[in-house]
Amino acid sequence: MKERIGAVVLAAGQGKRMGTETAKQFLELRGKPLIYYALKAFEDSDVDEVVLVTGKESIAYCREEVVRAFGFRKVRAVVEGGKERIDSVYEGLKAFADNSFIDCVLIHDGARPLVSGEVIARAIAGAVRFQSCVAAMPVKDTIKVCDAECFAKETLDRRLLWQMQTPQAFAFPLIYRAYQEVMGWKEGEGRETITDDAMVVESVFGPTGQKIKLIEGDYRNIKVTTPEDLLIAEAFLTARGG
Repeated sequence: MKERIGAVVLAAGQGKRMGTETAKQFLELRGKPLIYYALKAFEDSDVDEVVLVTGKESIAYCREEVVRAFGFRKVRAVVEGGKERIDSVYEGLKAFADNSFIDCVLIHDGARPLVSGEVIARAIAGAVRFQSCVAAMPVKDTIKVCDAECFAKETLDRRLLWQMQTPQAFAFPLIYRAYQEVMGWKEGEGRETITDDAMVVESVFGPTGQKIKLIEGDYRNIKVTTPEDLLIAEAFLTARGG
C-alpha cells in the first residue's frame, strides 16, 4: 500500500531582516506572492495533503488570496502558527494528528520558493526508507569558528560540513512524538537552541538513537531572508522559465 504523505509549509515568520512592512513570504516575486511557489511545488508533487501555517493576521489572506485564488486543492487547512518556528511546526503537526492520517510528513520553510519536484521526491523516498531525512548540500566556503571577540580560533574540515535546507522529512509518528516531548520542556532545558526539525529528533533520541539521513538538496533552494535573496530567487526563476 502506498504511504500517505503530508506536508507542513511554514509562512508565519516576520522576516525582520528583509526590512519591509510586508512579511517576506507574501512579498511579490514575478507577480505572485513568494509563498505561492513553494505551495505550487507541493501541489504538483506526490504529497497528498498540505497544512499551511501562518500568522493569525494572515489566515484570511492565505485562504482567499493564495489557496483559493490559485486553486491549491491539496491545502486542506490553514492554521495559526506560534511565537517561534518550533511552535509553528508543532501546530502544523497537530492539524494532521487531529484531522487526518498520514504516514510521513515533509516540513518546509515557505521562504524557500525554489524547492523542486526532484528534491521533494527525494525527501519522500528518504522518509519512507530512513524515517528521518533532510535536504542538504555540501558547503562551498571555508568555515571558521571564532571566539567572543571575533578572532578566528579554529578552521573546520569543509569536507564534513553540509548546509541544511528544507524539506525535512520524517515518519509522522516519530516526528510528532519528538515534538510533543520537546514542547513539554521547561525554559532552559534546551528548546530555545533548536533551529530545525532534525535537531528536535536529535534532542529527543540522542546520538545513538534515530539517525538523520542527508539527501541531496539543491543550491538553488535558497531561503529568502534579505532583499538580495529576492533578486537571486528571481534570477533563478527566470533561468528555469518559472
